[in-house]
Amino acid sequence: MKYSALKISYAALVLSGVLTAQSVFAAGCTPAHKFDTVAPGTLTVSTISYPPFDNVQDEKFVGVDAEILKRFAENECLTVKAAVADDAASLQYVVSGRADISSASWYRTEKRAQVMGVSDPLYLELMGIYTKEGTKKLNDLQGKTIGTVQGYLWVPELQAIFGDKLKLYPNPVAMAQDLQTGRIDAAVDTYTAGIEAQKKGGFKGFKITVADPDDRVRSSVKPAQTGFLYNKSNAALGAALNATIDEMQKNGEIAKILKSYGLNPDASKVGDPRYADAK
Repeated sequence: MKYSALKISYAALVLSGVLTAQSVFAAGCTPAHKFDTVAPGTLTVSTISYPPFDNVQDEKFVGVDAEILKRFAENECLTVKAAVADDAASLQYVVSGRADISSASWYRTEKRAQVMGVSDPLYLELMGIYTKEGTKKLNDLQGKTIGTVQGYLWVPELQAIFGDKLKLYPNPVAMAQDLQTGRIDAAVDTYTAGIEAQKKGGFKGFKITVADPDDRVRSSVKPAQTGFLYNKSNAALGAALNATIDEMQKNGEIAKILKSYGLNPDASKVGDPRYADAK
């Protein structure tokens, strides 16, 4: 997710009660690696409702991240057991040893890496520009009233460029409302969030584009990489997880998964591992 610190949390650290278990391996399977899991034979995943990356629908774990973890579980002869939680709870369940992995399209950050294991990068979170004209260059927004969400990594940089023409919102919903009613001329949010909203009928009459690289805004040049979070003490699990990610990057499987969910397959071109909050 896109927040510069840990993502926004909303409630107490309790699971929502949505639980699903999916078997993805055949009898007689030999795991590719050896590591411990919370429950033998099971990969326990704490996730959030964040389509198209993570969700539980009709008791099935679905989304881009879910497909990657199913492949990992298949390689390691594990049954995937996923439970939906709020953001903070998803992390706490891993830290406390009640889940093996937190899957929530997490940004790879130094701050998180200090307290949790952070997997190798899965895909990029691309910066998007939302306009009626299909604007791709930040420079073309000069003189316009622009909205974005407070706490996003690019806020300080956009403030330096647009000054008082940049309006900050507490959440994407409030920003979208002002964009659609004409209170602002353009919005800057993740490309994926806009595309997913359009699938559900949102942002009618607007074009959502990937922002062209602009050296003044790091996220447009080096977009944030996402990854899975796991217990820092379980290095063997992390190594096994990274082996599957590497395999899926090299054979193009992650690109195919992104495309199957209507996303830009180029987001799988992550480059060398880096942290979104690195100076």
